[in-house]
Amino acid sequence: MTNLFMPNEIKEPLIYRIRAGLIMMGSATKAELSQRLGISFPTISKCIAQMERDGEIRYTGDDDSSGGRRAKRYAYDPEYMLGLAVFIEKDETHYSIFNCIGEIKAQGSEPSVIRENAQLLAELIEGLIEQYPRLRSIAIGVPGAVNNGKIIFIPPYHNFLHYDLKGEFESRFQIPVVVENDMNASVLGYASNFEIENESLVYLYFGQNGPGSGIMINGQVVRGNTFFSGEISFVPQYDTQSFSDALYMEKRESRIVLAGDKQLDAVARLIAAFAAIINPRAVVFCDDEVDEARLASIADLSSTYIPREHLPLLVSSDWRQDYLTGLQQLALHLMITDG
Repeated sequence: MTNLFMPNEIKEPLIYRIRAGLIMMGSATKAELSQRLGISFPTISKCIAQMERDGEIRYTGDDDSSGGRRAKRYAYDPEYMLGLAVFIEKDETHYSIFNCIGEIKAQGSEPSVIRENAQLLAELIEGLIEQYPRLRSIAIGVPGAVNNGKIIFIPPYHNFLHYDLKGEFESRFQIPVVVENDMNASVLGYASNFEIENESLVYLYFGQNGPGSGIMINGQVVRGNTFFSGEISFVPQYDTQSFSDALYMEKRESRIVLAGDKQLDAVARLIAAFAAIINPRAVVFCDDEVDEARLASIADLSSTYIPREHLPLLVSSDWRQDYLTGLQQLALHLMITDG
């Protein structure tokens, strides 16, 4: 029997919109989808028929009758597609597998691959794909600047410099891949976790690889003209010292601890600069790098450089969770649009 609506006859953006609509709504009838998405009922019907044949959606029952034929209700199968989020740090490579409604299916950590080469990361991902054959998108977070999937700045990990991680891995695995700077993913994840929309935020992390920031303006992550936005280690301070110099002082190899007056003042100056340039709602710190007393000290010091009423809120958050959430959001978007 000939299919009434062959796959190549469906315009993909319609499928994306219906897929996203069903995931957000939980379940829906064809009429509800038509009204919600502004797509004609006949087109919705054809798309739903194909998605049901493909196993992407499932029929969940009939609605109560209002006098006519009872409407059929459909739900998206959350296990139809899975996503993978991977972040690479100095001491570990962490991964998370989740379904298309964000439920975590598996998590784990492996030794860091960043001191070696991308082949070790590829082998890790290859093993996960074999274990979870429904993987349909991959989001990878790296501690460096990224231009459309190519790593353009990642000191001191020269094996990854100028590596087209997105292009190489998409070619190898035939799965859509997004590669993102760690702090860009973190500010995206923080906004998602706290359901913050159309706000301006800065996320600071002093971390294992030197200071960095993720910047969001009016709900959009800022990557900059050359995708170098957020590399705050280069911000000049104290005549001959950069922000990184001021933080590390004499312990270049150690993890930064905000303890000295000079370090707190350097952060306060940076906060004042952000307040004067983009006037964010909040600046977010990693919760294992600050406490309430340090945040209060930074706020007081910042107010010596800029009027207090223009300073952002200073808050702390779980950086690892925000980072993973941001990568998950990126992978989910890929899953819906390219899965």
